[in-house]
Amino acid sequence: MVFGMVCLPYASLQAQTVADVQLAVLQYRGGGDWYSNPTAVPNLVRYCNEEMGMDLSEDVPYVDVGSPDLFNHPWIHMTGHGNVVFSSREADQLRSYLTAGGFLHISDNYGMDPFVRAAMAKVFPDQEWVEVPFDHPVYHQQFDFPDGLPKIHEHDDLPARGFGLFVQGRLVCFYDHECDLGDGWEDYQVHRDPDDVRESALRMGANLIRYAMGGADGL
Repeated sequence: MVFGMVCLPYASLQAQTVADVQLAVLQYRGGGDWYSNPTAVPNLVRYCNEEMGMDLSEDVPYVDVGSPDLFNHPWIHMTGHGNVVFSSREADQLRSYLTAGGFLHISDNYGMDPFVRAAMAKVFPDQEWVEVPFDHPVYHQQFDFPDGLPKIHEHDDLPARGFGLFVQGRLVCFYDHECDLGDGWEDYQVHRDPDDVRESALRMGANLIRYAMGGADGL
């Protein structure tokens, strides 16, 4: 099976099989704990493989925001609790990755909101975050979320909200705020979330991956 839905510089993903496709976690500077939730994305990959018939690589590396290795991964996850700093070169690199077809999912693990907004403003200085409408395809891939993001963790007891950055109409960055999808993907014993909460988090994460891989209206 040829996986030809994402084509990025350096990666030649159009020639890769699905099993060659590798997701990643973003490493950044500033003091925020980018390494939070180490079991989250590996669990999400296994869920996609088992429940959606995908065959993604179960090896999920960390990739530095300034590295050309960004282009080897069609979907990258970012999380943390605190400060995020991108240099000008790193912001340029991330912008190139996203405009070339890459996808960034940011999950606020609580406390990173003002910092990630400032960092992403360096990536797309002329853009504002847009709340992704509930009828957007990202909420209606393999699994249907007619009311938008599921609420995974309380945080400030505010509604879960999904924000996006768009390039020529394509959603290139999805930011879950007051939600914490990544916590919902972690091993059960980490947070002991109820099964239905974990399932909702995994289903929404699977939608994000399907969308980034060129699912309905994903490219």
